[in-house]
Amino acid sequence: MKVNNNEILLSVENLKQYFKLGRNSEVKAIDDISFDIKRGEVFGLVGESGCGKTTTGRSIIRLYNITSGNIYFNGQRICAGIRSYEDSIKEAKVNMKKANSEEKVKLQSFIDEQRELIKKANFDHKNCDKIYAEKLQSKGAKLTSKMQMIFQDPIASLNPRMTVREIIAEGLRIKHVNDEKYIDEKVYEMLDLVGLVPEHAGRYPHEFSGGQRQRIGIARALIMEPDLIIADEPISALDVSIKAQVINLLNDIREKMGLTILFIAHDLSVVKYFSDRIAVMYFGKIVELATSKELFDNPLHPYTKSLLSAIPHPDPHYEKKRKRVTYNPTLDHDYSVDMPELKDIGNGHIVYCNKKEYDEYINEIKTKNLMLAKNY
Repeated sequence: MKVNNNEILLSVENLKQYFKLGRNSEVKAIDDISFDIKRGEVFGLVGESGCGKTTTGRSIIRLYNITSGNIYFNGQRICAGIRSYEDSIKEAKVNMKKANSEEKVKLQSFIDEQRELIKKANFDHKNCDKIYAEKLQSKGAKLTSKMQMIFQDPIASLNPRMTVREIIAEGLRIKHVNDEKYIDEKVYEMLDLVGLVPEHAGRYPHEFSGGQRQRIGIARALIMEPDLIIADEPISALDVSIKAQVINLLNDIREKMGLTILFIAHDLSVVKYFSDRIAVMYFGKIVELATSKELFDNPLHPYTKSLLSAIPHPDPHYEKKRKRVTYNPTLDHDYSVDMPELKDIGNGHIVYCNKKEYDEYINEIKTKNLMLAKNY
């Protein structure tokens, strides 16, 4: 059941996630990113270790309280950060000290607006917490059950003291489902869906291989019948042959259930095969976003080109000639005058660049299209 439409299921707006390091310093794990995920698509999020991919997934599913920005799921704001509003108020108060009477009136009006936004954000956040805690009478399910996560390390995410049956059924028990016969039926159904057998229900996590543990984690997420799955590098801890099995399993489940998937990974070859659209992250920012085909055919940002150049090929003759592209932000960009922002190059291909780079990217695309037209 593959869903193809333009309905936005998840919308991330100006998301910031900062973590404190001591009293006076902090690290910007996510620094102002925005993207939408359409219902039924696989949205790939790639980048090197430490760029903020996992933090993005954990922030979306509310494992962290976000610093700033908004996250909407099914049209409802589920996360609201107030840091940007508070910073704006502080800056306005500083400016008021050196402003004239007319400017002070405008600044005070601005401060009042920001305070109202803070109240609205806090109300939405508390209201969301309430909705998370209560059953939605119209649907008979919790909002959290519609968004589930598959974690990177299968053994660390499974309770070693719980049987597979208890692990998979935990979500149902949280929803106050107490019918043991119904629970057993659902657990066995999920085990069959992920390629395991009912006999596995009575075993413990340590009795399984890495690939089987990951299947258990997938079954735990699917039993809640979610709309969105956040797959946080679900194959990075697995052997090569098992990786292919898990990816094919996710692909089959996506087709059957019409799932929307946020697929977090650093293996670009897998992301190309599995994703409809791909966003490339670097140091907490999205630097390029395009369809899978467009990103691989026309990479524009230097960091994207560097990542693609690192993909190994099975052809030994090609490997001998393959040249790695290195990315050095201080050498590849000059943002001393014109600061960068996300700009649409065309056809939904978005790149983090300034005006000069934007013009260069447009010319690069035109030149490549002309060459293709001549060759054709």
